[in-house]
Amino acid sequence: MLAEKLNFSFYDLDEEIKKYYGITLEKFVHTGNLRWRDQKRGQIINKILKLDENMVFVITPISADDILLIELCDSPENIFSRLVFSDEEDNLYIDLQYKNEHKEYYMNEIREDIHWYGQIFDKIGVKNKFAMNNDKPEKVVSRLIKEYGLLSQ
Repeated sequence: MLAEKLNFSFYDLDEEIKKYYGITLEKFVHTGNLRWRDQKRGQIINKILKLDENMVFVITPISADDILLIELCDSPENIFSRLVFSDEEDNLYIDLQYKNEHKEYYMNEIREDIHWYGQIFDKIGVKNKFAMNNDKPEKVVSRLIKEYGLLSQ
């Protein structure tokens, strides 16, 4: 939605991996080791960044010049409320019974992810921390545009 509002190109690293390698994310995360996968992700990131166009690019944390890095933040409870699952073919589905039966596990995983990625964002110097406040995507996009003056750039 942000890319559309700004009339920018949109790229999602997960989708680019699926397109480039012709496999599901499930298969990709079980291929090679973490270093190999990071190298493959890096190749795709570099290829897209060389397109030299205005874009919104959803990726894991990186650091680069001339890029506005924004960490989207929300509480573990809000993230859990939006949790969905995917099957081996990357089809999304919701299973509220399973989700709620395993809430403690997922809440711990979410907290660990927030801590882990927070350290990475801090390490690479991401200063823009944007509180999503469990808002709907449309409201988050409007707030991002207003807060960072994105339409005036």
